[in-house]
Amino acid sequence: MKVLAIIPARGGSKGVPGKNIKLLGGKPLIAHAIECAQNSNKVSKVIVTTDSEEIIEIAQKYNSEVIKRPSDLADDKSNVVSAVVHVLEQLNMEYDLIILLQPTSPLRTSSDLDAIVSIFETENIDGVISVVPFDDYHPARMYNLGDDLTLTPFINEGETSRRQDLNPVYYRNGCFYAVKKEVFQREKSFMVKNKKAYVMDANWLVNIDSHRDFKIAELLYDEWKNENNNY
Repeated sequence: MKVLAIIPARGGSKGVPGKNIKLLGGKPLIAHAIECAQNSNKVSKVIVTTDSEEIIEIAQKYNSEVIKRPSDLADDKSNVVSAVVHVLEQLNMEYDLIILLQPTSPLRTSSDLDAIVSIFETENIDGVISVVPFDDYHPARMYNLGDDLTLTPFINEGETSRRQDLNPVYYRNGCFYAVKKEVFQREKSFMVKNKKAYVMDANWLVNIDSHRDFKIAELLYDEWKNENNNY
C-alpha cells in the first residue's frame, strides 16, 4: 500500500501559544510526529501542512516535506479535513491510505503506526482510529445539570455500579486517524462509517490543548521513552 502521513500544524494556538514548536524532551512537538512517520516501515511519504514560516523551517530541519497552507485554511474555524484536501490537491502521486498524525498527541511509536497499516492490509476496513480505555471518566459518572442544579444521569444505566462492573468505554486519544484515500474523498471525514479501533495504553494518554496538558506530557515523557526504547 502507498501510505501518506500528514501532520497538520497551524501556527496559531490560543490554549498554548506556539505549542507545535514547544520543546518536549528537547525536541519541538512537531518533530515527534515527523520522526514517528519517518521511522515507519510502511509510510511512503510524510507531509507537514502549515501556515507558519517558523514551523516550515523546523519541519525542513527534520527532513520533512512541507506544503504551505493558505491562511483561510489555518484559522480557528478551519477543519483539518479541508487542510488534508488541500494537501491531496497539491500532490501528483496516488495514495491508498492517509494517516493523520496530530503533533498534540506525541506519545506514540512508529510500531503503532505500522500495526495500523497492517490492519488495512489484512482486513476489509475503511478507517482505523486510535483509542484508549477510559475508566476514570465513564459516562455513568456524568450528568446533565438543570437550571436549578439538579442532576440528571447522562446515561440511564450504571449510576450506582462499581467502576469495575461498568462496561468499558473508549476515548479517542488523538494519536492516529487512518483512512483509505478513496473513502476519505467520498465521505470527507476521518470518522468514516466502516471503521475500527486501535487500542493503545491509557497510561500514556496525552492530548495537548492547555498548559496543564503540556505539564502532564513533560512528566510522562521520559518514562514513556524508556518503556518504548524502539522509539
